[in-house]
Amino acid sequence: MSLTAADQALSIAWEITVDDAPVALSARGDLVAVAGAEGTVLVLDAAMGAEMGALELPGGALKVELSPAAVNLAVTGPMGYALWRRSDGRVHVRESGAWASSAAWADDERVAVASGRVAVVRDADGGELWRTERAASTVSDLAWLRQGRRLAVAAYGAVRGHERHTPQPVVTYPYVGSHLALAVAPTGKWICSGNQDASIHIWRTRDGSELTMSGYPEKVSRLAFDDTGRWLAADGAPDLTVWDFSGKGPAGTAPRQLRCHETITALAWRPGSGGHLASGGHNGTVALWYATAGQPANRLRPVRVLDDADSPVAAVAWAGPHLLVTAYRDGRVRAHTVPSRAEL
Repeated sequence: MSLTAADQALSIAWEITVDDAPVALSARGDLVAVAGAEGTVLVLDAAMGAEMGALELPGGALKVELSPAAVNLAVTGPMGYALWRRSDGRVHVRESGAWASSAAWADDERVAVASGRVAVVRDADGGELWRTERAASTVSDLAWLRQGRRLAVAAYGAVRGHERHTPQPVVTYPYVGSHLALAVAPTGKWICSGNQDASIHIWRTRDGSELTMSGYPEKVSRLAFDDTGRWLAADGAPDLTVWDFSGKGPAGTAPRQLRCHETITALAWRPGSGGHLASGGHNGTVALWYATAGQPANRLRPVRVLDDADSPVAAVAWAGPHLLVTAYRDGRVRAHTVPSRAEL
């Protein structure tokens, strides 16, 4: 599909520059949070880009995560993590000295943080509620299932499921390898890990049956389900792959392939069930896709490309269905207004 420059134009809602190199974005409710490599975290009004709060995480930042209603925030980094409370701007910093890879909110009052070889569950004020037993290696990612009643924790050799206040796992999904990213279907039916050995491993939570999709040319470090739980997007190659998890899952099927970037640096599904995906590349390109169009094994092209940046894309996030926020490594954070599917 060929598009002219005029076709590509999307209105810019706002743009700011932060005094740090962005590494992560989170968008929930009416807020957007951007975290920088040196530990600077800004909380912005999604509609206007105005600063609503700020904090610093000693040792730098890796990821940032707003709670579902955007009333609290967690930021993780190589030396610890911090919690921010919107109501009064209170910041609780935990300099544990342990690699904190990620955080996940069960709801607005409980957050799980990967901290070295354990996952620690804390309340919004920073109080510890419980923690998992030590894993064999550093926890690389975690996610909640069953509306925050079960925590999936990924570390070398397995993904383990913990019920609330149970340090020992109640279920173990083994896989001999290093997990880099974890994605849980919103339905709770599937757990997927992107791995150092250039594969995606899948478990069906109901019976523990498993499947490996191997053969990726590069490690798989980014995974995301859409809101329906049917579609899984992954990196691991110059092409993005999109797998169909309907029915019995992707066994025996081929993914849709989305080609635009030489190196993928970010991906995020648009809220809703329209099958829209945004991706970012090292060359500064942001692409918008009808990612579920066509048939399996189809190679798709983007429907829009935003290539007016000369800095690598660090992260993309949707602040609702009509606002796409992009962070670039040079410090720019830009929000584009995106039309509906009929106009896209």
